[in-house]
Amino acid sequence: MLTISLSLNILVLVPVVAGLIGDASWTGTVFGLRSPARDILTSVYLAILSASAVLLTLNLTSPDLAAGPALGLLAVQVIYKVLSPMLVGDPGNPVIRSNLAVAAVHTVTLFVLAPTL
Repeated sequence: MLTISLSLNILVLVPVVAGLIGDASWTGTVFGLRSPARDILTSVYLAILSASAVLLTLNLTSPDLAAGPALGLLAVQVIYKVLSPMLVGDPGNPVIRSNLAVAAVHTVTLFVLAPTL
């Protein structure tokens, strides 16, 4: 389950981060115009992407070492993804919808794996 969650982070974030860094046309519609706040969000996404890649590699080689840090990462993601619709106030926003879908997967991972630690 952890491999699924970490892989999902990578699959979602590679195109998102690439689009934000490259200022792709769709990013303005979805994330707003380029601004310091959007660049900070890009940094957060890049950190999650990097951590997910490292933890996925670690999980494939030493699962016992990866589990704790990975579950911490997923827990923080679930919290911010669940809070975001309340703060953004636009449930139709594609980022909000995808955040909630990813949060659902990560929540299952947390409930399956947390009791085993």
